[in-house]
Amino acid sequence: MRRFIITGAPGAGKTAIIRQFELDGFSVVEEAATDIIAAAHTQGIDQPWANLSFIDAIANLQRDRQIRASHQPDDIQFHDRSAVCTAALAIYLGYPFSTALTAELDRIKSESIYQNRVFFIRNLGFVTHTEARRISFEDVLRFEKIHEQTYRDFGFELVSVEPGTVSDRVAAIKRLTNQANKPEPLPQPRRRVELP
Repeated sequence: MRRFIITGAPGAGKTAIIRQFELDGFSVVEEAATDIIAAAHTQGIDQPWANLSFIDAIANLQRDRQIRASHQPDDIQFHDRSAVCTAALAIYLGYPFSTALTAELDRIKSESIYQNRVFFIRNLGFVTHTEARRISFEDVLRFEKIHEQTYRDFGFELVSVEPGTVSDRVAAIKRLTNQANKPEPLPQPRRRVELP
């Protein structure tokens, strides 16, 4: 199974791309952080990211979702973020890497869970605030740089998906994933033509 990570800064349009892949019949694995934030809000915790346990909660949910999804009989899956994103978030928040996060980063590397080619969705030039996304555009740009560097530090190849319509961005990713494993045709031997 080929597992591709789709990532980027908050508000870049990543979730809309994931939704379109799902509508197109592809297997997708949801982002963990948004659900951790939503669950905390229902418990009256307004800023769950202010607690060190926030990083572990994300890393654990990401791991569980990836493992559950590994039992699906799909040739290709698109993952909305990975533990490397959680590492970037920890750096952004100024938190040390926890034991749980370090273990998950080691696991995805040693087991080669994801394809090395990661689709990095570039920011749209603005950010739309939501209950879970309260970041300024200035911080989006800072987080985007941290994110990019963290993936490179972990040895991933980033493929930039520039701003555009959802359908254009999805089409670009589809083209690249189809080419990723397409073998080069073998050169055909030249046929010798005998002249009469």
